[in-house]
Amino acid sequence: MKKEKEIKLPPIWLCILLDVAGCISYFLPTWGEWIDAIWAPLSALFFYLLFGGKTGALGAVINFVEESLPFADILPMFTIGYFVRKREIKKLNTENKKLKE
Repeated sequence: MKKEKEIKLPPIWLCILLDVAGCISYFLPTWGEWIDAIWAPLSALFFYLLFGGKTGALGAVINFVEESLPFADILPMFTIGYFVRKREIKKLNTENKKLKE
């Protein structure tokens, strides 16, 4: 019997908070790019830790690139990741339900 893998969904408020943190550099024009240089690897690490697996790894790379590029911070990557993960969970639950029938 195959062991079911539990996929965790991070809280939406945390995802939104991390997306807002990524936009802070817009409010500090002279320090903005320095903040982005520090935030990009931290953001990628947080993304991987929150989502894990393939979604977390791919999202962390995309998030790092997005945070590293100037003027690209507007994309809410954590919130997008939340909804991608939510869809994955829904799909797995549907598949598991069909298998049990």
